[in-house]
Amino acid sequence: MSAPAAARPPLPATGAPALREVADGVLVYEQPDGGWCLNNAGVITGGGRCILVDTVATRPRAERLRDEVARVAPGGPDTVVNTHFHGDHVFGNSLFTPRATVIAHEGTRSDMAESGLGLCGLWPDVDWGEITLALPDLTFTERLTLRAGELRVELLSVGPAHTAADVVVWVPERRVLFTGDVVWSQVTPYVLMGSVSGSLRALERLRALEPRIVVPGHGPVAGPEALDATEDYLRWVAGLARDGLRAGRTPLETARATELGRFAGLVDPERLVGNLHRAHAEASGLPPGARLDVAASFREMVAHLGRLPDCHA
Repeated sequence: MSAPAAARPPLPATGAPALREVADGVLVYEQPDGGWCLNNAGVITGGGRCILVDTVATRPRAERLRDEVARVAPGGPDTVVNTHFHGDHVFGNSLFTPRATVIAHEGTRSDMAESGLGLCGLWPDVDWGEITLALPDLTFTERLTLRAGELRVELLSVGPAHTAADVVVWVPERRVLFTGDVVWSQVTPYVLMGSVSGSLRALERLRALEPRIVVPGHGPVAGPEALDATEDYLRWVAGLARDGLRAGRTPLETARATELGRFAGLVDPERLVGNLHRAHAEASGLPPGARLDVAASFREMVAHLGRLPDCHA
């Protein structure tokens, strides 16, 4: 049994996570400042049912999320939806199973099984805690509709975008869209494992839903302007890649030659290196979502930054 919330050690100082209602029956668990492994989760309730959208990266953070969810759903969620396979969105699954059914895209399940707990090795000083990987119980490939009382909860496959198999969660009666890491708010997007062109197509599809509230995978809750901001950044990256290829530069050389300009204030700007790897590869003919050497790109990102990126998970 886990210790009471009041007895747990404090989390790293990045701002207190908070669960707040953004529409009737729809809540967001926001983790400032949205940097590496500080993602958002969502809670949808109605008719005695509870759906949790994504979990979190470490066991201490997952225990806090579980306590917060219990305030609005004392029995815990009936369903956990994973928007993609990255550990900051799935490592907390096991704290909600076996009561909850975990749902994800078929590709997300296979990617989770393959990647395992590898994310932990990137930041060995993080207090990950005891993590048991709980793979999805139910998978789909195109779309799936859940119900929480009167609320329809539509799971839509929109990848490749951030990864090869991204899912967004749309609550049409409330016009709330949980985007996973397809959309970012005040945080640098990251598409190394997905696609620049695929992300742009996904953003067009999301814009057509006409959401009122957009819950990004990282960063503060926003409106549809978050879709525009993410698109603006990705189009800029695509242009940098084209220029870099014409000049015969590598992605790292292009990053080192680039002034961030209007994007300088985004959290984790070093992700430009990984994004350029993906953009260079696509401009050279690699299909969207095809695999790249993630470890090599991460090493180049460290070299560009001059140190390991900050991770306050």
